[in-house]
Amino acid sequence: MPSIASLLAHPDRRRPSPPPYEVNLRRVVLAGIALWAVALVVALLLAVVGNRPWDGVAVCAAGIALGGLGLLWARRHR
Repeated sequence: MPSIASLLAHPDRRRPSPPPYEVNLRRVVLAGIALWAVALVVALLLAVVGNRPWDGVAVCAAGIALGGLGLLWARRHR
């Protein structure tokens, strides 16, 4: 068994990498957006009641917006 230093110095001695998994990025990003939407509802309720500041609402909205950008990116990089 070759040492780690030997493998780092000579990458051609390593085992070949396994093939990448096929993942439906749209489904993953939509699941993330759905979780941010649930968190947004909870943050809104807590902010309206006055238990928490409005920062959580802004964070959740940013998460949804970034998820939308992720959907656009996934569509372009199929």
